[in-house]
Amino acid sequence: MGYTRNDILEQCKAACQSISTFYKQSFINYRGKTDDTDEYFTEVIAEFLCEHISEFMNGITTITRESPYKTPRHGGVIKDLDSGREEEIIAMKMYDKEYDFVGKMIDYQTPLKNKRTDEAGKIDLLAYDGATLRILELKKPDSDETMLRCVLEGYTYLKTANIAKLLADFELPSSTIVKACPFVFKNGEQHSEMREQRSHLKRLMDFLDSKPYFISEINGKYFVTEE
Repeated sequence: MGYTRNDILEQCKAACQSISTFYKQSFINYRGKTDDTDEYFTEVIAEFLCEHISEFMNGITTITRESPYKTPRHGGVIKDLDSGREEEIIAMKMYDKEYDFVGKMIDYQTPLKNKRTDEAGKIDLLAYDGATLRILELKKPDSDETMLRCVLEGYTYLKTANIAKLLADFELPSSTIVKACPFVFKNGEQHSEMREQRSHLKRLMDFLDSKPYFISEINGKYFVTEE
């Protein structure tokens, strides 16, 4: 089934009824182009968000956890390689190690919910370089999710977290800069998108101060680059 530009815009307007769950909508992962204007679906969505940037940035509900964001459960020990939770396994392998451009991985699967019914996920990885704390939205090498989904999910987690408490729980300076960044594999779907002419997506990322970082795995070790 095809979609027109207006079809996508109508879905965007409907999704704005709950900005905190905008990134979860299925149309965010539509690939291909509109039937009538030959635009990438994600470009139409990104353009819409750029035109409604204040509504998006200020419409995400902050959840303050009563429990600490930093939990004692993390030891980086992988107990079940066949669990199918590939992204979590990658995060565990990267945990407690230093990487170029992003710093040290100080946590993974950081919870955002305060109560079970809260609509919030978990931060894949937290990286700290001495000045900036990065909320990294990790996608596995063969992920078919769009870069737009990755950007919006990471930014939603940034706005969902109580930043002052997050920094305090990890004993980081209150002056720490906090950003949300896509963390995807080089030569994957998301990396390919960034090498294309996606002007609205890149403009949206500028608005959200969301810079992507790219992972390579070489001989069982991970490396991080900016391109």
